[in-house]
Amino acid sequence: MKLKVKHLIKDLDLKLVSGKEGLENSVTVEMLSRPGVELAGFLEFFDKERLILIGSKEHHFMNLLPPDVKRKRIEDIMLQKPPAIIFSVNVEIEDMFIELGNKYHVAILKSHNRTTALSSTLYAYLHAKLAQRISVHGVLLDIHGMGTLIMGKSGIGKSETALELIKRGHILVSDDRVDIFEAAHGVLIGSAPKILEKYIEVRGIGIVDVVSMFGAGAYRENKKIRLVVELEHWKKGKQYDRLGIETQMVKYFNTEIAKVTIPVLPGRNVATLVESAAMNQKLKFLGYNAAKDLTEAVSKKVRGQRKDEEDD
Repeated sequence: MKLKVKHLIKDLDLKLVSGKEGLENSVTVEMLSRPGVELAGFLEFFDKERLILIGSKEHHFMNLLPPDVKRKRIEDIMLQKPPAIIFSVNVEIEDMFIELGNKYHVAILKSHNRTTALSSTLYAYLHAKLAQRISVHGVLLDIHGMGTLIMGKSGIGKSETALELIKRGHILVSDDRVDIFEAAHGVLIGSAPKILEKYIEVRGIGIVDVVSMFGAGAYRENKKIRLVVELEHWKKGKQYDRLGIETQMVKYFNTEIAKVTIPVLPGRNVATLVESAAMNQKLKFLGYNAAKDLTEAVSKKVRGQRKDEEDD
């Protein structure tokens, strides 16, 4: 994704102080630069592609420098053409930054947040925008708070199932194509491509705007994926899991998530099965596993019967 400095201003409520020509500068890396050794004059390992964040510590250090040295150090950094320099709310922006930002076309921005909060917000934002993404064919829904990715071959009924679930009060995230990125280890976030947001395609009906039809609460922009449900046509002779003791897993990036395979047959209420799978997985996250409880109860019963037989 191409991210421009002007997008940061809009999305993070930053104020442009100078360097208007720098609004078209591209932001290509997630990491931030907190100039320490750079302000001391050491630029050998300076990464010019990073956004620069100046907080209280950097400000205090600059104030210890003689005015002519300070100006030279700042100008040396500007000459590297970083995308932008962002100041936290508690740091005063000196006139030389305003002058040099305009001169070298480096956007000088001001935040309403203090340094720590600003750093965390920037990193989370940049990671969400710039992280590697994969696209999968499926439908992503929020079912009782569980991000559920419904997959399967074209024509098996994914969108029809999703429409029924939305009618029951569940929430659409994306239909047909789901973009996934790893927000952190163990955390997969799914969303819709911009052009497909809030739309669902149903064969025989066409394009449905779920917000217009079901209200604003029927759609959300993204959701953490907790379960994959694979719909497939019933295969004669295939042994399907009847107890659910062993959990199938599917891996995206470095994160594994649970997977359930549901065979589709005429007359089966697929929407109810998907809804039940999501609820069952939620119970497992809460520490309750019906399959294990049943197995343990049966085993206990068998052991009791054997003991009674031995006593006789």
